[in-house]
Amino acid sequence: MQSRLANSLTAIALQKFKKNFWGVLSFWFIVCCAVVAVLAYVLAPDDSANANQMHLSIHSKPPGFSVKMLTIPSKLSADQFFLTQLFFGETNRDVEIPIEDTYTSTASTLNVTPYAEGELVAISKEYPLTVFPEGMTAKEIVTQYVTQRTFVLGTDKYGRDMLSRMLVGIRISLSIGFVAVFISLVLGITLGAIAGYFGGRIDAIIMWLINVTWSIPTLLLVIAITLALGKGFWQVFIAVGLTMWVEVARVVRGQVLSVRQMPYVTAAKALGFTHFRIITRHVLPNSLAPVIVISAANFASAILIESGLSFLGIGAQPPMASWGAMIKDHYSYIILGKAYLAVIPGVAIMSLVMAFMLMGNALRDALDVKN
Repeated sequence: MQSRLANSLTAIALQKFKKNFWGVLSFWFIVCCAVVAVLAYVLAPDDSANANQMHLSIHSKPPGFSVKMLTIPSKLSADQFFLTQLFFGETNRDVEIPIEDTYTSTASTLNVTPYAEGELVAISKEYPLTVFPEGMTAKEIVTQYVTQRTFVLGTDKYGRDMLSRMLVGIRISLSIGFVAVFISLVLGITLGAIAGYFGGRIDAIIMWLINVTWSIPTLLLVIAITLALGKGFWQVFIAVGLTMWVEVARVVRGQVLSVRQMPYVTAAKALGFTHFRIITRHVLPNSLAPVIVISAANFASAILIESGLSFLGIGAQPPMASWGAMIKDHYSYIILGKAYLAVIPGVAIMSLVMAFMLMGNALRDALDVKN
């Protein structure tokens, strides 16, 4: 009977969620972002590790900038396992050189003029044909290794492709959200359920710990934990997760205090069930609806905290592509007429955070039993 009621309420909540336009739109936007994060190196024009292929001669170019690119094949490149390339990018990438439209060739060399900006006069360079695959003529080399490259979102101050950095950077934001929320759920649900179910001195000790943690500013606590663990990618995961469990624990505790008075919990105790079984099979399943909403909000908070840490220089470290670090590198360009270098990652952060907040609001409305 209880199972049928739960399934019926779940179906009703799902129908209410489907009727919320912004909630559904946010859900599919997040799904698309997750797909892009998984396939980032497949979709990115620059599929090198961390999309870190630099071309200083074409730095800070606007969206839509186009230039001819000469590719010098690397003789050290080796076949990579597909999954390794999918998740970590391509290693031993060929060298790419932006060049002017004019180039000449002889029987033994290819003469090109590197791209020069403004009034700078670039000196032409000669590349022997031996650096290319054996047996290729100069005409075949030009056809195959000189291509027109268009940077859809322009380039950053190091000449890296902004689009590729944005696609790879979405991995940082989503992964920090998933891991941080997972850590906060494990700690928050465990401590909140124990405090609410057992009460008494155990509840007092856990609530003291919650109140102490709650009283410390979140960003200050994250910075302290990050500095204690060291700067790095995984350290940020742990630091953010350890600061977000408090709200989950408080909500779970309040729900458990209410649910433990229900007749079915009293019946389970009378039947001699263990505390662990009562908590996991009877108490928590009827207490987690608000936690789902909090998780969506915490996901958005985790993205903002990671971006803030990267902006301060203690988040994901270079050359990793992080939206917060991209804003840090280019915020001074706002007054130099190249605001897009900071606006593009800023809009990306805003869009992803807004999507999680809208989905959280939709879940809250769908799971509201009063309606």
